[in-house]
Amino acid sequence: MIKFLGQLKRRTPLGWLQLNHDRGRLLVAISGIAFADLLMFVQLGFQNSLYDSNTRIDRAMLADIVLASPKALNFQNLSTFSRRRLFQAMDTPGIQTAGALYVNTITWRNPQTRFSAPVQVVGFDPDRPAFNLPEVNQQLNKIKLPDVVLFDRGARGKYTEVIAQLDRGQTVTAEVDRRTLTIAGLFRLGASFGADSSLMTSDQTFLRLFPRRDAASVSLGLIRLKPGYDPQQVAAALQASLPEDVQVRTAQEFIQFEENYWKVASPVGFIFSLGTAMAFVVGVVIVYQVLSTDVNSHLKEYATFKAMGYSNTYLLGVVFEEAIILALLGFIPGTILSFGVYALAAKATALPIYMTVARTIMVFVLTLVMCALSGAIATRKLQSADPADMF
Repeated sequence: MIKFLGQLKRRTPLGWLQLNHDRGRLLVAISGIAFADLLMFVQLGFQNSLYDSNTRIDRAMLADIVLASPKALNFQNLSTFSRRRLFQAMDTPGIQTAGALYVNTITWRNPQTRFSAPVQVVGFDPDRPAFNLPEVNQQLNKIKLPDVVLFDRGARGKYTEVIAQLDRGQTVTAEVDRRTLTIAGLFRLGASFGADSSLMTSDQTFLRLFPRRDAASVSLGLIRLKPGYDPQQVAAALQASLPEDVQVRTAQEFIQFEENYWKVASPVGFIFSLGTAMAFVVGVVIVYQVLSTDVNSHLKEYATFKAMGYSNTYLLGVVFEEAIILALLGFIPGTILSFGVYALAAKATALPIYMTVARTIMVFVLTLVMCALSGAIATRKLQSADPADMF
């Protein structure tokens, strides 16, 4: 190892010297790679926010097992099933409670702008907390009153004045289908790709908002188990005992079900994956153009090295050295710019867009592969160069 490091130290950094010789071209190359990295970071960031934002409410549910209709697509597109299935589920050993969750979307008049906007309404029995959200659970007595709701302070849209009034302890009213709702408190969940804002309320208020909705038709069943019981085993027993008009999943399986919808069934997930791939291709093209131009500009010098006895492997190493240097120099500004873009996007969309270590490592590896692939393509002409043809 010491011998290798000594050789490396004595080695002339031809790759860096060639790149640094034309600083204008070097800056263009770094800018191109940084731009490609930025595109990959943005696409991957939005893709992660797609999965994260649409599973936040699933991860907040107080349930070990979730019952849903087989026709359900995701949390924003839930079909209904009979509430009798919850009573039947109580006969299965290990089940402690089985609560009903009602979910639907309604158009209300934004209390601040007075314009119509869609909101997601979630109703449940206030005597049975349905979510692991302390702000909601501390205000359950409020939503026991008719036409009283809690509003999500992480909503997307113009609600700053409404939130400020509620923070001061004031109540705010909003109109929904000729009904007046009282917003009595706030909680934080956040917007998603499927819903701009959410309301939490009692099951009775929910049924008043949707008079055509039968109380016996529920959106989800939230089942909690007694201590010591395995969710997988109880879920299997439930699925075997209940009719086929209900699908039984553990809480983790339901989260995965939601995520799979956005990954596979929804075109949005595919678009972000395609955008990442296109950014990678753009980077390959940019780096190839730089390295190819550099190889062509110094083809006679490379031929001279060949005539002096240097092998193709050594010369290819010079080009790959350039590729790695470009990858490192382009990755740094690309990452720094991504932090700023993430902050702007998160503020504008109210989505959970943030940098992660895993994503940073992933983009760095993609950058190295991108530059190495470009170097491999650019060296094809170098390998076939004959010193006799150069002079």
